[in-house]
Amino acid sequence: MKKVIASLVLGTMCFAFAGSAFANGMDIKHAVDQVVGTPYKWGGTTTNGFDCSGFILYIFNKYDVDLPRTSKAQAQEGIKVAKENLKPGDLVFFNTDGKGISHAGIYIGNEQFAHSSSSKGVRVSSLSEDYYEKRYVTARRVVTEEVYGEMTTKNH
Repeated sequence: MKKVIASLVLGTMCFAFAGSAFANGMDIKHAVDQVVGTPYKWGGTTTNGFDCSGFILYIFNKYDVDLPRTSKAQAQEGIKVAKENLKPGDLVFFNTDGKGISHAGIYIGNEQFAHSSSSKGVRVSSLSEDYYEKRYVTARRVVTEEVYGEMTTKNH
């Protein structure tokens, strides 16, 4: 959170360095596509296997964004975003176990989000799928406008 706040405060100063400081021009969809199919692994944070929050950490690390380890803690970061205002790079959270936030993914646009499913590994799903629509809880924007610009560039 400290890094996110510092980035928000220093955002205009960081803009000139965005091309070199982040994922070398890789948009979020391309970053996700590189790991689609990676198996699910509880506690996993590498391409050997991801759990949902580990997948988020892996992708956001490419953009030099620090986040907490668990989906519940990630859901407390940044600012709340209404579902109709989602932008690629926003985090989306779900209650899949009836006990509060228990699953998370990265919104990539067009009602699609990327996540590490416990049954299918890293994949892209639709927020309008009945399963996810019924379990949707909230979304958070955890990146600066500069990082958002990097996540949506087409220079890959």
